[in-house]
Amino acid sequence: MTVSYDSLLPCQSLRVAIMGAGNVGRTLAQRIVEKDLADVVLLDVVEGLPQGVALDLMEAQGLEDHNCQVTGTNHYEETAAADLVVITAGRARTPGISRDDLLAINAKIVAEVAEKAAKHSPNAIFIVVTNPLDVMTYLTHKVTGLPSQRVMGMAGVLDSSRLQTFIAMELGISTANVTAMVLGGHGDLMVPLPNYCTVNGIPITELLDSQTIDRLMARTRQGGAEVVKLLRTGGAYYAPASSAYVMIETILRNQSRLLPTAAYLQGEYGLNDIYIGVPCFLGCGGIKKILEVKLTSQEQEALHISANSVRKNINLVLESVGVK
Repeated sequence: MTVSYDSLLPCQSLRVAIMGAGNVGRTLAQRIVEKDLADVVLLDVVEGLPQGVALDLMEAQGLEDHNCQVTGTNHYEETAAADLVVITAGRARTPGISRDDLLAINAKIVAEVAEKAAKHSPNAIFIVVTNPLDVMTYLTHKVTGLPSQRVMGMAGVLDSSRLQTFIAMELGISTANVTAMVLGGHGDLMVPLPNYCTVNGIPITELLDSQTIDRLMARTRQGGAEVVKLLRTGGAYYAPASSAYVMIETILRNQSRLLPTAAYLQGEYGLNDIYIGVPCFLGCGGIKKILEVKLTSQEQEALHISANSVRKNINLVLESVGVK
């Protein structure tokens, strides 16, 4: 019997385009290919940088036993037909610089990147990682004109993971036993929810006193700044990359997981026309549903204060890049 290989259907690989080959972008690329999830195209404006990172990752392919391809490029044309686009491009935080200080610099970068990426991958789902995250996600939505369910920001997964870690460390238990939930903007006004933080179903309010919980919440709000202060020459990237990976895997494998995500609100939680962190079901197509959980009056107020801060920066960004 003779088999004609030309008659066989080719494998249809998933394709993720990562905009920015900095620490977060390259670490995310490593996560994606080593877990055999999708092919990766890594784009950066610095000539040779994405190509070098891609080659380095490919040279480990046999050792890591995966079949994914990594391509480095300086040209948007080579990112075409991506199933999912991740925007990590922009200036990273350094000591003394808050997320909001990055507004003017990163707004111009993200606006250009989002527009060009969407032109070549009009059917892609976009995940924004660049800070200040909620604002940059809103900007990406406006610039691309894509449906809101296909544009989202990575923040709540990271913030919740940090809180999960701090709770586990405080109790001396495995993080596998801890579930945490953080909503709101990705900044100092984020809103951790103690009643939705549990240890094998037991709320932490039954395991920790209020002073300890307040201390852990405060540390979570400063989680990124704490890493920046310790590193001195850059910001966090391992946990952010892992957080983005979880969202990407959930979408590409249509796992329908409930994850805190910077999503576009149209009346949910009493908020309109804004991107901010809330619980969302993610899966094929992006955001499948926004879940409205019951908040205390204090938490509801904190969420609106966080939203007001985000909205103020959104107006500044739109004006700075000339987007209406």
